[in-house]
Amino acid sequence: TFGYSWLFWIPEALIAQNIWNAPEAVQRFVDLNLGAWGPLVGAIVTTFIYQRFAGLKELFKRGVMVRLGKWWWVTLLIFPVLIGGSLGLALLSGSPTPDFPAVAEAAQNGAPLPVYLLIAFVVVFFTTGPLQEEFGWRGYVVEHLQNKYSALTAAVIAGLLWGFWHAPLFFANRNEPYYTNPAWGLMLTTLLVSIILAWIYINTKGSIFAAMLGHAMFNWSNFVFPALDVDAAGLILFGLYFLVVGYIIWQYGRKTLTKV
Repeated sequence: TFGYSWLFWIPEALIAQNIWNAPEAVQRFVDLNLGAWGPLVGAIVTTFIYQRFAGLKELFKRGVMVRLGKWWWVTLLIFPVLIGGSLGLALLSGSPTPDFPAVAEAAQNGAPLPVYLLIAFVVVFFTTGPLQEEFGWRGYVVEHLQNKYSALTAAVIAGLLWGFWHAPLFFANRNEPYYTNPAWGLMLTTLLVSIILAWIYINTKGSIFAAMLGHAMFNWSNFVFPALDVDAAGLILFGLYFLVVGYIIWQYGRKTLTKV
């Protein structure tokens, strides 16, 4: 995963920092952001090495497990509530109102806001990480680490790997909130969100689709509710993440993150 992704991201960082004056063709190739597919590539390669086609069949089968029962609502609502709620609380406390890119882009494109938000969600699901990453982080790392560690430890390790995996992007001059703020913010976020996504993943019997859906809602909610552009909202959001993670550990236990 790291080898594949960083093969693309390190050159991107070198170009952005004016260390490498790469040919235009290389720069266009880097702009394709193929590095984002690293976790999926890593999961496929590693699964094939150890489990061959039977393992790949099982891996992809878990990617289309859409029968989530009550967990549909948890997966769909938890991140909009947390991220939107943190922004709302910050605004109520007197923080300045940020720009809302979703509203501006919908108006610019002449699309009704609900329609634009639905289209944005589909784009987010397929292009901004859920599809590219969840087969690796939850579908492979969390799944297999549970053979040796508790579910909580597996989720923490996956979260740390997930955060560190992004390291070259902090030098790539990407105009995204996580990369324009201190790196500890992303590391803490991936750690806490990893526990929440692992909790969803495990309680849906290993549904990678559920993890992808949760990841998509996380990314989409950050687009719709720009909490990271408001300092107070970011701090409130961390507090809410800690409360949710604490509740999960208290109610579901460290060992399995499930109610037996």
